[in-house]
Amino acid sequence: MLANSTIINGSLYSYSRDTLGSRCHTVAVNCNMNRTILPNLWKECHPLFNPQRMKTAIVFPIAAAIAISSPMACFAQEHEVKATDINGDVYVKLSDLKGLLSASSGSYDSGSGTYTFETSDPIVEIAKKTSPSVVAIIGKSQLKSGESSSKNDRFNLIHGTGVVWESNGWIVTNAHVVKDMAQITVVTYDGHQYAGKKMYVDEESDLALVKIDATDLVKATFAEKLDVEVGDPVIAIGTPISFTLRNTVTSGIISGLGRSVNSTYRLLQTDAAINPGNSGGALVNAKGEVIGINSLKYAAAGIDNIGFAIPSETVIYVINNFMQYGKVNRSTLGMNLEESWAAVVGLPTEDPLKVITVNKNSGAEKTGVVSGDLLYSIDGVSINTIVDVNELLKKYTPGQTVTLKMLSGGDLVERELVLSESK
Repeated sequence: MLANSTIINGSLYSYSRDTLGSRCHTVAVNCNMNRTILPNLWKECHPLFNPQRMKTAIVFPIAAAIAISSPMACFAQEHEVKATDINGDVYVKLSDLKGLLSASSGSYDSGSGTYTFETSDPIVEIAKKTSPSVVAIIGKSQLKSGESSSKNDRFNLIHGTGVVWESNGWIVTNAHVVKDMAQITVVTYDGHQYAGKKMYVDEESDLALVKIDATDLVKATFAEKLDVEVGDPVIAIGTPISFTLRNTVTSGIISGLGRSVNSTYRLLQTDAAINPGNSGGALVNAKGEVIGINSLKYAAAGIDNIGFAIPSETVIYVINNFMQYGKVNRSTLGMNLEESWAAVVGLPTEDPLKVITVNKNSGAEKTGVVSGDLLYSIDGVSINTIVDVNELLKKYTPGQTVTLKMLSGGDLVERELVLSESK
């Protein structure tokens, strides 16, 4: 990377003449030309601009760039570095800037006033940070009733991936990976093998916890609040196709949000390669946070670049329930609902949900809900799909009371309903 530079009191500084104008000066590294400075190219940053603080700091949207799936796909993060205002020019120490861009060395040319340095690949840094928290899981397929074993059973193996939830041996993975798995073996990033035990399995969310007798594992950082946008770069880490391909890293972007593909809860969509065996692995953002657990279960065979992951918020909800209750302590309205035709085919709609049946002795029955009623909202939140209901009910526990807005007998009414426990 080539930057305009000067020396102040023995330190190298990079400077911009337009920082005090309507734009923040932006230093960017082009994905294909990582030795070029591209001022003011990355993005507008008016909300970050504060002239009152220019003598002490300036916010730089740094594009520490690397080709991902296309020449212009970059990992971009915002950083704050100290800066100095001298006669209208804002100076930033190149040693600070070099650190943000993961540059190992550089050289200053006093004749041209430029400083040249190389930046490292951010995917490499993210993979280095997160891969030690990703494990491979392998075991035998459990025999079903009536099935008999054969001499080739030692090759009848199934495998998947997991992510370290706690350093003392708790591993999160997909329910469909371990549900029918016997003699579970977990292989960590450093090649150590451990016997695994299924502790909790929840097929509704397709999540499970496996326990191994290990300490000092590298715990993954899960994003507690999902702050993602379509187009955000991500990497997927897993064990695709063969168990010999443990900790394979692929990259891509977030392709869609709030997807529901035969799922109880909403999913993240990505074009990062997710193949058989990746299930239970990590979908990671540019900060190295796990934002999802990959689940091939929702990707049909033969379809390219369409993968899905269970969002970290759902993962945290389910595992917290595992730890507190030994299961997912779900709430239910006590009624079976039907989506409108528009909702079923995926059209944008504000149609309500229709009550098909009401469970006996449920909160719905006790509050007077009957078959044929229409459900518009829960506690003021409009709902149009069954996934909407499931997502909303994650905030509640059985026994709590919610207010339903319904059309019943031709009248728009509000009903107080005590949530039941889902069986």
